Amino acid sequence: MGYVHRDACEKAIELDVGKVVCVGRNYVYHVKELNNEMPQQPLLFMKPATSLCHIQETLLLPHNLGECHNELELAILIQSPLKNANLVDAKKAIWGVGLALDLTLRDLQNELKSKGLPWERAKAFDRACPVSGFVPVREISDLQSLTFQLMINQQVRQQGDASLMIWDICSLLSQISEVFTLLPGDVVLTGTPKGVGPLSKGDVLQMHLGDHLHLHTQVQEAS
Repeated sequence: MGYVHRDACEKAIELDVGKVVCVGRNYVYHVKELNNEMPQQPLLFMKPATSLCHIQETLLLPHNLGECHNELELAILIQSPLKNANLVDAKKAIWGVGLALDLTLRDLQNELKSKGLPWERAKAFDRACPVSGFVPVREISDLQSLTFQLMINQQVRQQGDASLMIWDICSLLSQISEVFTLLPGDVVLTGTPKGVGPLSKGDVLQMHLGDHLHLHTQVQEAS
């Protein structure tokens, strides 16, 4: 069965599957670890709906395309249209929050960046956006107090804290809506903290969103 949005109890959510809008460089230490310039406004790029898959399915690494890196992020599911939205409307448009992996073919991305070319070949391939079920926003007291963690083979790889974002979640949604209209069923990835690195066949991943979600999956190489 193809991808459908699910809640934290794995029940289908009645929203169409739309685009994925991603935010790059939204944590200072991640900007520094990749030796990138500090952004003056959110860096935006997109993944198509075909990049979405369920995070607890086996992660399939593309074959012979160099290193594929983990980038664990908070994911926001949109439930109502947003265009030139203010902060209040941006918050009202959130259905829920989950976790997503922005899988990145790092060698290919670096090659594309060196030539001034777009990143889609490195970021938008099929199954490049494994995503969890979504916790309803009504169950989250404060979006900016959310914390999350990625462990690989029982070793902590990434630890995230929404309070350390350069742009907070509602500000991101507001600014994104000035560029792309957000529609019900769209997903917004809010940036990754430091700790990105290569995934290898056989790696076991454990992911946590505070006390809301506890997930695990394993890495395999696509045939």
